[in-house]
Amino acid sequence: MAGRPLIGVSTYLEAGARWGVWELEAALLPAGYPRLVQRAGGLAAMLPPDAPEHAAATVARLDGLVIAGGPDVEPVRYGAEPDPRTGRPARARDAWELALADAALAAGIPLLGICRGMQLLNVALGGTLVQHIDGHAEVPGVFGRHEVKPVPGTRYAETVPEETSVPTFHHQAVDRLGAGLLVSAHAADGTVEAIELPAERGWVLGVQWHPEMGEDLRVMRALVTAASAAVS
Repeated sequence: MAGRPLIGVSTYLEAGARWGVWELEAALLPAGYPRLVQRAGGLAAMLPPDAPEHAAATVARLDGLVIAGGPDVEPVRYGAEPDPRTGRPARARDAWELALADAALAAGIPLLGICRGMQLLNVALGGTLVQHIDGHAEVPGVFGRHEVKPVPGTRYAETVPEETSVPTFHHQAVDRLGAGLLVSAHAADGTVEAIELPAERGWVLGVQWHPEMGEDLRVMRALVTAASAAVS
Protein backbone atom coordinates (compact mmCIF):
# COMPACT_ATOMS: atom_id res chain seq x y z
CA MET A 1 0.00 0.00 0.00
CA ALA A 2 3.02 2.32 0.37
CA GLY A 3 3.00 5.20 -2.06
CA ARG A 4 -0.71 5.07 -2.84
CA PRO A 5 -2.16 8.61 -2.70
CA LEU A 6 -4.69 9.49 0.00
CA ILE A 7 -7.97 10.61 -1.57
CA GLY A 8 -10.53 12.29 0.68
CA VAL A 9 -14.21 11.84 -0.20
CA SER A 10 -16.92 14.06 1.30
CA THR A 11 -19.90 12.33 2.91
CA TYR A 12 -23.51 12.68 3.86
CA LEU A 13 -24.55 13.34 7.46
CA GLU A 14 -27.92 11.70 8.04
CA ALA A 15 -30.09 12.03 11.16
CA GLY A 16 -31.52 8.50 11.23
CA ALA A 17 -29.56 5.69 9.59
CA ARG A 18 -30.40 2.08 10.46
CA TRP A 19 -28.16 -0.98 10.75
CA GLY A 20 -28.57 -4.02 12.97
CA VAL A 21 -30.42 -2.93 16.12
CA TRP A 22 -29.28 0.70 15.74
CA GLU A 23 -30.90 3.83 14.40
CA LEU A 24 -28.48 6.74 14.87
CA GLU A 25 -27.10 9.82 13.22
CA ALA A 26 -24.42 8.65 10.81
CA ALA A 27 -21.83 9.88 8.35
CA LEU A 28 -22.68 7.98 5.18
CA LEU A 29 -20.97 7.33 1.87
CA PRO A 30 -22.22 4.85 -0.74
CA ALA A 31 -19.62 2.09 -0.99
CA GLY A 32 -19.13 2.73 -4.70
CA TYR A 33 -17.03 5.81 -3.93
CA PRO A 34 -14.28 4.25 -1.78
CA ARG A 35 -14.29 1.15 -3.97
CA LEU A 36 -13.72 3.28 -7.07
CA VAL A 37 -10.86 5.13 -5.36
CA GLN A 38 -9.32 1.82 -4.30
CA ARG A 39 -9.74 0.17 -7.70
CA ALA A 40 -8.11 3.21 -9.31
CA GLY A 41 -5.04 2.85 -7.06
CA GLY A 42 -5.76 5.26 -4.21
CA LEU A 43 -6.47 5.09 -0.50
CA ALA A 44 -9.91 6.38 0.45
CA ALA A 45 -10.66 8.57 3.49
CA MET A 46 -14.16 9.71 4.44
CA LEU A 47 -14.59 13.43 5.18
CA PRO A 48 -17.88 13.99 7.07
CA PRO A 49 -19.08 17.59 7.53
CA ASP A 50 -16.93 19.60 9.92
CA ALA A 51 -16.43 23.26 10.77
CA PRO A 52 -15.41 25.10 7.58
CA GLU A 53 -12.40 26.62 9.30
CA HIS A 54 -10.88 23.12 9.47
CA ALA A 55 -11.04 22.59 5.71
CA ALA A 56 -7.56 23.92 4.88
CA ALA A 57 -5.89 21.73 7.52
CA THR A 58 -7.87 18.72 6.28
CA VAL A 59 -6.94 19.28 2.64
CA ALA A 60 -3.29 19.75 3.61
CA ARG A 61 -3.19 16.09 4.69
CA LEU A 62 -4.67 14.82 1.41
CA ASP A 63 -3.19 14.08 -2.00
CA GLY A 64 -6.54 14.43 -3.78
CA LEU A 65 -10.15 15.35 -3.06
CA VAL A 66 -13.51 14.05 -4.28
CA ILE A 67 -16.69 16.03 -3.63
CA ALA A 68 -19.35 13.33 -3.78
CA GLY A 69 -22.91 13.33 -5.03
CA GLY A 70 -25.85 14.12 -2.78
CA PRO A 71 -28.58 16.70 -2.13
CA ASP A 72 -29.19 19.93 -4.02
CA VAL A 73 -26.91 22.87 -3.27
CA GLU A 74 -28.97 25.52 -1.47
CA PRO A 75 -29.91 28.19 -4.06
CA VAL A 76 -28.93 31.05 -1.73
CA ARG A 77 -25.33 29.94 -2.35
CA TYR A 78 -25.63 31.19 -5.92
CA GLY A 79 -28.02 34.08 -5.35
CA ALA A 80 -31.28 32.39 -6.40
CA GLU A 81 -34.68 31.80 -4.87
CA PRO A 82 -35.51 28.10 -4.38
CA ASP A 83 -37.62 26.41 -7.04
CA PRO A 84 -40.49 24.34 -5.55
CA ARG A 85 -38.77 21.23 -6.95
CA THR A 86 -35.44 21.94 -5.24
CA GLY A 87 -34.71 19.61 -2.34
CA ARG A 88 -34.27 20.48 1.31
CA PRO A 89 -31.02 22.29 2.08
CA ALA A 90 -28.05 20.48 3.59
CA ARG A 91 -26.43 23.61 5.01
CA ALA A 92 -23.68 21.96 7.04
CA ARG A 93 -22.62 19.93 4.04
CA ASP A 94 -22.78 22.96 1.71
CA ALA A 95 -20.57 24.99 4.03
CA TRP A 96 -18.06 22.18 4.55
CA GLU A 97 -17.76 21.17 0.93
CA LEU A 98 -17.48 24.74 -0.32
CA ALA A 99 -14.66 25.25 2.18
CA LEU A 100 -13.00 22.00 1.06
CA ALA A 101 -13.24 23.04 -2.58
CA ASP A 102 -11.83 26.50 -1.85
CA ALA A 103 -8.96 24.97 0.13
CA ALA A 104 -8.15 22.43 -2.60
CA LEU A 105 -8.19 25.11 -5.28
CA ALA A 106 -5.94 27.36 -3.18
CA ALA A 107 -3.50 24.53 -2.44
CA GLY A 108 -3.45 23.04 -5.92
CA ILE A 109 -4.72 19.65 -4.69
CA PRO A 110 -6.29 17.56 -7.50
CA LEU A 111 -10.08 17.83 -7.23
CA LEU A 112 -12.87 15.75 -8.74
CA GLY A 113 -16.53 16.75 -8.32
CA ILE A 114 -19.16 14.05 -8.91
CA CYS A 115 -22.78 15.04 -9.66
CA ARG A 116 -23.59 17.41 -6.77
CA GLY A 117 -19.82 17.81 -6.45
CA MET A 118 -19.59 19.18 -9.99
CA GLN A 119 -22.43 21.60 -9.29
CA LEU A 120 -20.83 22.70 -6.03
CA LEU A 121 -17.51 23.28 -7.82
CA ASN A 122 -19.32 25.54 -10.26
CA VAL A 123 -20.96 27.44 -7.40
CA ALA A 124 -17.64 27.71 -5.52
CA LEU A 125 -16.24 29.56 -8.54
CA GLY A 126 -19.20 31.93 -8.80
CA GLY A 127 -21.42 29.99 -11.22
CA THR A 128 -25.14 29.23 -11.06
CA LEU A 129 -27.36 26.17 -11.47
CA VAL A 130 -30.51 25.21 -13.33
CA GLN A 131 -32.73 24.04 -10.49
CA HIS A 132 -34.71 21.47 -12.44
CA ILE A 133 -34.36 19.57 -15.70
CA ASP A 134 -36.28 16.54 -16.92
CA GLY A 135 -34.95 13.31 -18.35
CA HIS A 136 -31.86 12.72 -16.20
CA ALA A 137 -33.51 11.09 -13.15
CA GLU A 138 -36.49 9.20 -14.50
CA VAL A 139 -37.11 6.57 -11.78
CA PRO A 140 -36.60 7.58 -8.14
CA GLY A 141 -33.77 5.62 -6.57
CA VAL A 142 -32.69 4.04 -9.87
CA PHE A 143 -29.70 5.15 -11.92
CA GLY A 144 -30.37 5.62 -15.61
CA ARG A 145 -27.88 5.83 -18.47
CA HIS A 146 -27.28 8.20 -21.33
CA GLU A 147 -24.51 9.14 -23.74
CA VAL A 148 -21.92 11.80 -22.94
CA LYS A 149 -19.84 13.43 -25.68
CA PRO A 150 -16.43 14.93 -24.81
CA VAL A 151 -15.32 18.35 -26.04
CA PRO A 152 -12.12 17.93 -28.09
CA GLY A 153 -8.98 19.45 -26.61
CA THR A 154 -10.11 19.23 -22.99
CA ARG A 155 -8.61 17.23 -20.12
CA TYR A 156 -11.72 15.08 -20.04
CA ALA A 157 -11.41 14.32 -23.77
CA GLU A 158 -7.79 13.28 -23.23
CA THR A 159 -8.96 10.92 -20.47
CA VAL A 160 -12.06 9.56 -22.26
CA PRO A 161 -11.78 10.46 -25.96
CA GLU A 162 -14.88 8.64 -27.19
CA GLU A 163 -18.60 9.14 -26.60
CA THR A 164 -19.63 6.91 -23.69
CA SER A 165 -22.74 5.71 -21.88
CA VAL A 166 -22.68 6.81 -18.22
CA PRO A 167 -24.74 6.11 -15.06
CA THR A 168 -26.82 9.17 -14.20
CA PHE A 169 -29.27 10.44 -11.60
CA HIS A 170 -29.74 14.20 -11.21
CA HIS A 171 -32.39 16.87 -11.72
CA GLN A 172 -30.19 19.97 -11.62
CA ALA A 173 -27.38 21.11 -13.89
CA VAL A 174 -24.78 23.80 -14.49
CA ASP A 175 -26.19 27.06 -15.83
CA ARG A 176 -23.73 30.00 -15.88
CA LEU A 177 -20.16 28.74 -15.63
CA GLY A 178 -17.99 29.73 -12.68
CA ALA A 179 -14.88 31.81 -13.22
CA GLY A 180 -12.31 30.12 -15.41
CA LEU A 181 -14.27 26.90 -15.94
CA LEU A 182 -14.56 25.23 -19.34
CA VAL A 183 -17.23 22.80 -20.54
CA SER A 184 -15.61 19.48 -21.39
CA ALA A 185 -18.61 17.20 -22.14
CA HIS A 186 -22.29 17.44 -23.09
CA ALA A 187 -25.32 15.16 -23.12
CA ALA A 188 -27.32 14.81 -26.33
CA ASP A 189 -29.86 17.36 -25.04
CA GLY A 190 -27.11 19.94 -24.47
CA THR A 191 -26.86 19.51 -20.70
CA VAL A 192 -23.36 20.28 -19.42
CA GLU A 193 -21.93 16.94 -18.32
CA ALA A 194 -18.33 17.85 -17.42
CA ILE A 195 -16.46 21.01 -16.47
CA GLU A 196 -12.79 21.67 -15.76
CA LEU A 197 -10.19 24.33 -15.15
CA PRO A 198 -7.39 24.89 -17.66
CA ALA A 199 -4.32 22.72 -17.03
CA GLU A 200 -2.24 25.64 -15.79
CA ARG A 201 -4.64 25.99 -12.84
CA GLY A 202 -4.11 22.42 -11.66
CA TRP A 203 -6.06 19.16 -12.00
CA VAL A 204 -9.71 20.13 -11.48
CA LEU A 205 -12.59 18.24 -13.10
CA GLY A 206 -16.31 17.87 -12.45
CA VAL A 207 -18.57 15.21 -13.98
CA GLN A 208 -22.35 15.25 -13.78
CA TRP A 209 -22.74 11.47 -13.81
CA HIS A 210 -21.80 8.79 -11.26
CA PRO A 211 -18.62 6.90 -12.22
CA GLU A 212 -18.79 5.03 -8.90
CA MET A 213 -21.86 3.22 -10.27
CA GLY A 214 -20.08 1.95 -13.37
CA GLU A 215 -17.02 -0.02 -14.44
CA ASP A 216 -15.05 2.72 -16.20
CA LEU A 217 -12.08 3.65 -13.99
CA ARG A 218 -10.56 6.26 -16.26
CA VAL A 219 -11.84 9.44 -14.60
CA MET A 220 -10.93 8.31 -11.09
CA ARG A 221 -7.64 6.84 -12.29
CA ALA A 222 -6.76 10.22 -13.80
CA LEU A 223 -7.38 11.89 -10.41
CA VAL A 224 -5.31 9.26 -8.62
CA THR A 225 -2.49 9.66 -11.16
CA ALA A 226 -2.48 13.43 -10.61
CA ALA A 227 -2.57 12.92 -6.84
CA SER A 228 0.30 10.43 -7.03
CA ALA A 229 2.65 13.26 -7.94
CA ALA A 230 2.33 14.43 -4.33
CA VAL A 231 3.64 11.13 -2.94
CA SER A 232 6.13 10.06 -5.61
